[in-house]
Amino acid sequence: MAGHLRGSIMSGVLRPGDFIRLDETAVELGVSVTPVREALLTLRGEGMVESAPNRGYRVSPLTRGDIDDIFWLQGQIAVELALRAVDRATPADLECLSELSERLRRLVVAPEGVTPDIERIADAEFDFHRELNRIADSPKLAWFLNTAARTIPYRLYARDAEWGMLAIRSHTKLIEAIAAQDHSEVITQTLVQFEDAAARLVAHRERAGVDSPPG
Repeated sequence: MAGHLRGSIMSGVLRPGDFIRLDETAVELGVSVTPVREALLTLRGEGMVESAPNRGYRVSPLTRGDIDDIFWLQGQIAVELALRAVDRATPADLECLSELSERLRRLVVAPEGVTPDIERIADAEFDFHRELNRIADSPKLAWFLNTAARTIPYRLYARDAEWGMLAIRSHTKLIEAIAAQDHSEVITQTLVQFEDAAARLVAHRERAGVDSPPG
């Protein structure tokens, strides 16, 4: 529930200043008020919503700087995990990463006339990075990354075929860099996805009229 609302806030479906009322949201999502209340309390703790007396909760401001900070932090943690994976990855690990990337490719490049499965694309991308983090063998650091990554609206990206192709190319180059122990390229390919994701989210919010372009 928190993930659904978080994604709606990040993607601009719920805009800064919008009110989120418990009863209305529960009816809309087909659940009781309790999970909605718990989700909003979680989001309040994250600074994504604020209490609005007698009106439920209000979506907090989210600036371009906030978005940049969110993805910058994730990128820094992800780089450290990827570099640790370089020293630990076995041929079997690299084969597993390749298989996961190929699964994503098959989902993104759907046959003509077949609608891409957004949920499976989002899951496939998550599974690739989860495996990479497992190889890094740094569970506490991976926990911090997973916590920060909750803000990523994966389903928004999963609808974007261009994003999907970039992710696949980046995965391929990253796997090759890990195999070659090319630390510089590992850093580059890790950061490129986070930088691209930030830019795409900003552009999406501007197109949707949530935010205004700078200047």
